[in-house]
Amino acid sequence: MTPLPGGVGISGLTVYDWEAADGLCGGTPHMHLVCSEAYVVISGEGSVQTLTTTGFADTPLHPGDVVWFTPGTIHRLVNAGGLRLVVLMQNSGLPEAGDAVFTFPAPVLADPDAYQAAAVLTGDHAAAARRRRDLALDGFLALREGGLRQFHSAACRLKSDLLDAWWIRWRDGSLASTLATGCQLEALKTGDLSHLDHGEVSRLERPTDPLFGMCGLLHPYPVPVPPTPPPRGSSEAPHPHPPKELF
Repeated sequence: MTPLPGGVGISGLTVYDWEAADGLCGGTPHMHLVCSEAYVVISGEGSVQTLTTTGFADTPLHPGDVVWFTPGTIHRLVNAGGLRLVVLMQNSGLPEAGDAVFTFPAPVLADPDAYQAAAVLTGDHAAAARRRRDLALDGFLALREGGLRQFHSAACRLKSDLLDAWWIRWRDGSLASTLATGCQLEALKTGDLSHLDHGEVSRLERPTDPLFGMCGLLHPYPVPVPPTPPPRGSSEAPHPHPPKELF
């Protein structure tokens, strides 16, 4: 099976309708370190609350809307009634590989063991997901008063051991997809149409058993990532370290 276009990840999401301490219903505030995220609103009403270095915002969500945001955007989905989304993520499922960081209070963020204990769902997953949401909301409300850059630093420290694995996933997913397009364009310039002989159709069925995700009941579609072929005309495997010109 070929990868999803552009090395993206895709999930269906039914946003939690659990009421929080501030009287709003919805999901768990968190931030992504290297992944942009997009929402396609399927049904219902709500909003996404966001916090960046430029301040707090509350963006309405209505059926047919598409809203997206870049890494470093703390976000919290608010469900005003029946909110369902399709979620698109960069980098071949990287958020499921640890890219997301919950906005737990500072003492929890400073202790990797405490963070792990608060983040992992054990026992009754519904109850655990709700406790996790409430703890992250405590931290989110505090961050609205200040301390965002300190949160960024703590998030990076928590995830530093995962960066090499993330790089491999990016290399073999979205980077490989981009390089393949470049090779196809170069081939077309020379009259080489051979890649057109390999057109194919892939299909993924909707996952039947939802997971308790960060923002709601999640139906994540699997992201097939085949081994990356070497670039056209090269006998070498992909670089083990990122080429400097990409950064």
